Formats: sequence, C-alpha cells, structure tokens
Amino acid sequence: MILIIGGAYQGKLDYAKTIRNLSENDIFTCTDGEISFEKPCIRHIEDFCLHCVQKGIEPLDYFAAHREAWQNSILICRDIFCGVVPVDPVDREWRQATARLCQYLSREAFQVSRIFCGLEQRLK
Repeated sequence: MILIIGGAYQGKLDYAKTIRNLSENDIFTCTDGEISFEKPCIRHIEDFCLHCVQKGIEPLDYFAAHREAWQNSILICRDIFCGVVPVDPVDREWRQATARLCQYLSREAFQVSRIFCGLEQRLK
C-alpha cells in the first residue's frame, strides 16, 4: 500500500495518477461516510474519518478489520494535523482519529509520501 499525505490542493491526486497511471475510473472518493476498497486509489480518507467520529466508530478499527481489502491500494489523506487545535470537541476528535489512522497506515505501507506544492517528499 502507498500512503500519500499533504495539505489541501497540493497535488496528491495528480501524484497518485502519475505513479500508477490511474484514470478517473480508478479513484474512489470518500463522501457521505462511504468507503470502497474496490478501486486501486481511495482519496479523502479524512472525510471517512469524520463520518466515523460522528457515528462513534474508530476508523483505525475499521481499517484494521478490512486490512486485506486495501493492501494493494493507494490511500490519500489530507493533512489536518497542523495548526491550532480545534476548540470543537468533534473536530478535535476527528483530527486525533485521523492522525491515529495515518500512523497505523504509515506502519503498514511500503511507501509513504508527503506532497507539497506538487513535489514528493518520500518519508518511507
């Protein structure tokens, strides 16, 4: 699995498309709390985490239970970890749950890349 992280609009998806020659049909975008591991690239993992937090589900547990399904995927997560700690308790838990999931995924990944201004910084 390849984990790609970075801020909003930094070129994460373009980078993913380049390294695996992906088309739009190869990409699943997490919306409304849905996630599917049927496509080779899953983006907006952070939005899936928000839905989980709102429903009282630990996203890390969900991913661990479905480990085999995403082993060959590219997972893309927007960096929501920096800056001022949110005052809202739900936003704070969302940030923490997303960070816990990314730590887990980083340990599982064979490659972790951070994208900034369209440039890759290989972390693992």
